[in-house]
Amino acid sequence: MTTLAPDTPPDRALRQIVAECHADLLKYRAVVLASRRPIGIHQTRVALRRLRAALGLFRDAVGPVEGRLVRAMAAEARWLAGECGPARDLHVFLTETLEGVPPLVKRIAARLAKAHLERARAALSGARYNAFDGQLIAFVEEAPPNSGGRLDAFGSDLLERRHRKVEQRGRHLSKLGGKELHRLRIAIKKQRYAAEFLRPVFAAAPFDSKAAKAYIEATVRLQGALGALNDRAVAARMLDDIAVAARPSEDVTRLLRQLAKQADSGEKRRRTRLERAWKQFRKAECFWRG
Repeated sequence: MTTLAPDTPPDRALRQIVAECHADLLKYRAVVLASRRPIGIHQTRVALRRLRAALGLFRDAVGPVEGRLVRAMAAEARWLAGECGPARDLHVFLTETLEGVPPLVKRIAARLAKAHLERARAALSGARYNAFDGQLIAFVEEAPPNSGGRLDAFGSDLLERRHRKVEQRGRHLSKLGGKELHRLRIAIKKQRYAAEFLRPVFAAAPFDSKAAKAYIEATVRLQGALGALNDRAVAARMLDDIAVAARPSEDVTRLLRQLAKQADSGEKRRRTRLERAWKQFRKAECFWRG
């Protein structure tokens, strides 16, 4: 990753980050189009998530005209991630969420996986993708019209606001329901990416690089704990998809009921993990404060 300096103008920093996300997208898009390796879809989605996060977090760094393009690119990245989502979600469901998947369910899931992969490939090679790719290239190559300001000032304000938002979302954590936990997961995801993007800016004295590493690790743990709780909602959707894809001769009702019970188990363990991750996050030093 290109090192961002404290005096880098924020709009130029955004272009650097977009260029890096675009390079990752191109690399793993090629894997998706050429093979069935799960890493292709997974890393493509990661590149798109990071790209969306950068465009959203830095949108105030550009003027109103460029702002419209930034919002349009973020919308296209969201659409593309949605087209790649089912393939990745199904793979995670079968390999990480569940254990001992019956052969019949695996056969049905394999047909679904093939269809999901073709959907992702179509999105990654169609006219809409090509237009999006052109937008990214033009944005990166165009010189910012009004470069000004410093990234350290912009970044410290951004990180502080996002940190407070996470704290607000996580208030009374033990009482939060599904919707509130989802909002917290989105907030911590954005803060994690913001911290990762801006970490080089706060690498020198009076800032503590070790504190930055510890803070980012805390955001990763919290995001992971929230994601584990979200697995139940994803599991229900995957089981519904498998039920719909089953042929008349494939009676999987009882098997899917058993898998649903397995996916629902461990709620107390997930909540305990979340509480622990939340405490670690609250203790982490806000490295941008110096």
